[in-house]
Amino acid sequence: MMELDDAYANAAYIPGADAYPDKWAQAAAAFRDTTLCELDLAYGEGPRQRYDLFHPQRLSKGLVVFVHGGYWLRFDKSFWSHLAAGPLAQGWSVAMPSYDLCPDVRITDIRREIMAAIAAMSLRVPGPIRLSGHSAGGQLVAMASVATPGARWQDRLVQTVAISPVADLAPLMRTSMNADLRLDEQQIVNESPVHQPVPKSPVTVWVGADERPVFLEQAEALAQAWQCAKVVDAGKHHFNVIEDLASPDSPLTAAVLG
Repeated sequence: MMELDDAYANAAYIPGADAYPDKWAQAAAAFRDTTLCELDLAYGEGPRQRYDLFHPQRLSKGLVVFVHGGYWLRFDKSFWSHLAAGPLAQGWSVAMPSYDLCPDVRITDIRREIMAAIAAMSLRVPGPIRLSGHSAGGQLVAMASVATPGARWQDRLVQTVAISPVADLAPLMRTSMNADLRLDEQQIVNESPVHQPVPKSPVTVWVGADERPVFLEQAEALAQAWQCAKVVDAGKHHFNVIEDLASPDSPLTAAVLG
């Protein structure tokens, strides 16, 4: 267990890791203060079942969704608002949901919340839908891209970018995190993207070249399982691999916008 705990420990291998959450929160708050947005829109009854919707300055081209990470255990939408800047500048609306966290719920419940969130978002913004998510959020958007009965918004889904996704949940069963995640064999099968059929719309797997080896392996596993594109981003680690979403002209933003 200790060996796998270390393998999935990102902060211990990133210089200045402790400063990142405060930096994210400050940048996100400043962005919300200067951007046309609607905050805390409900997609469910729970207090965390809320999303923020950021509007471009002109008629929207469609909807980009960003789902945050944190091993399904931490964070919420308020840390990531600034990452909407890239797609917004290109004329896209951007929505970011919060969701309930383990151990209060299980990963299956979180996936259902994200599906409900995207359904609600799709009613607010017409046009094509593009999904992006980081780490645990990468798992969630990958799962959301898999054909699901009743998910009518999937007919509008044109692109998914899973950034540093946890695509195979099996190793996490043997980490100390599983005391809170409560993964079992059935969830491994049902919630691991590598065990799902290939989505109908294109998927790109994006991962930092300087990430922990297990995240490079996870990215490769999903790219192989779905025979989809994979990009290894030079010089990026698990915490800064998402930062280029704030830039309208970055390769990562271009991947999301197709």
